[in-house]
Amino acid sequence: MTAYTRPLAVLPPSDAASAPDEDRFAPTLLTLPNPRKLTTSIRATAQVFQDPRSAALLERIRMVAPSDANVLIIGETGTGKELIARHVHDLSRRSGKPFVAVNCGAFSESLVESELFGHEKGAFTGAFAAKTGWFEAANGGTLFLDEIGDLPLSIQVKLLRVLQEREVVRLGSRKSVPIDVRVVAATNVRLQDAVAAGNFREDLFYRLHVVHLALPTLRERPGDILPLARHFIEAYRQRLGYGAVQLDASAEQKLGAHAWPGNIRELENVIHHALLICPNGVMGAEHLHLSSLNVQRRAPEGKAQATSATPQQALETVLRELFNEPDEQMFEKIEETVMRTAFDFCHRNQVQAAKLLGISRNVLRSRLIRSREISALK
Repeated sequence: MTAYTRPLAVLPPSDAASAPDEDRFAPTLLTLPNPRKLTTSIRATAQVFQDPRSAALLERIRMVAPSDANVLIIGETGTGKELIARHVHDLSRRSGKPFVAVNCGAFSESLVESELFGHEKGAFTGAFAAKTGWFEAANGGTLFLDEIGDLPLSIQVKLLRVLQEREVVRLGSRKSVPIDVRVVAATNVRLQDAVAAGNFREDLFYRLHVVHLALPTLRERPGDILPLARHFIEAYRQRLGYGAVQLDASAEQKLGAHAWPGNIRELENVIHHALLICPNGVMGAEHLHLSSLNVQRRAPEGKAQATSATPQQALETVLRELFNEPDEQMFEKIEETVMRTAFDFCHRNQVQAAKLLGISRNVLRSRLIRSREISALK
C-alpha cells in the first residue's frame, strides 16, 4: 500500500528540462492511499508542498529518499509524519516492496517485543502459534516506527542490535532471521532531551538520526493552508455527495489568521464540520468553528517561553536592541543575517530562499558567497 502523489501544477514533459528552477517546485499534493479505510487511528490524510518552506522540504526528501539510510522525522502531532514516511518509501528503490506502519506507543511493554520481532509457539501464555513480527513483515521494504520515543529502554537495546546486525530473533527462539529493512522513525518530542534525561539510548539515537527531516507546523508554512483547505473541501464534498463549495473571502482570512495548534489534522476536521453546516455552496467565516485551545509547548533549553508578541513585534524589539549598539555596517550585517537565516530555513535551497525573500537567486547567491556561506565554485 503506497502513498498517492498528485502535482497540483505539472509542466509538460517536453518543457520540464528547460523550465526555470522556480517552476520545478510546482505545488504537490500528497495523500494517504485509502484514507477512508485507515480507521485504526485519526491521522492527517493530506500534505501540500506549496509554501517555500514545505517545497524545500519536498526537495530534501527527493535527495535523500533513494538511499537506504535510516530516517528520523520530527514534527508536532498532526503534521503528517506518516505521509512523509510513505513518500520517502515511494521515492526509494523499495517502493514495490511492503510499507509497514507501527505506532510504538500502541502496545503494552509486555507485547511490544513480540509485535516488533515476532514469537514462536509457546513463547508465553497465549502464544498458541508462531507469529512473524513487523520487521519480518516489512522485509525488503520500509518499516515506519511512529512515536519511537515511547519504546521501553529494554526494547531499545534489542532494536539497536537489529539495526546493527540486520537480523531478528523471535521471542522464544534461538535462531536468527536475516532481514533487509529500511527504518523510518518519527517522534513529536526532542529525542536529544530524552537522551539527556536517560529515557532514550544515545547510540540508538545516532543510529536512527542518519537523515533528519524536520516537519514545519502548519502555522509556519501559511502558503499551504488554503490549498489544503480546498483539497479537504473537494474530498469531503465528493464523499458527502454535495455540489460545488467555495470559500468566501471572510473564510480565507479566518483560516489564514488561525494558529492551528492541531496542524493539518485540525484543519481537516474544521473543514469537514463546516461542510456539514454551510448552505448554498458557500463556506463563510461563520461556518468555521476554530479551536480556542492554547497549546503551551516547552521552549528548548536556554530559550525563553514564547510570548504573545507577533513575529513582527519581536523583530522590531530585537532591532531596537541592535540600534543601541551603533555599527557602521549595521544594515549590511542585518541584511546578511536575514539572507543566511532564510537559506538555512529553506534547507539550504537557494531557489526557495530567494523566493521566500522576494529577491532574485543571483542577489541571494552573491551575498551568500560574500559571507562565505557557500563557495563561489558551486
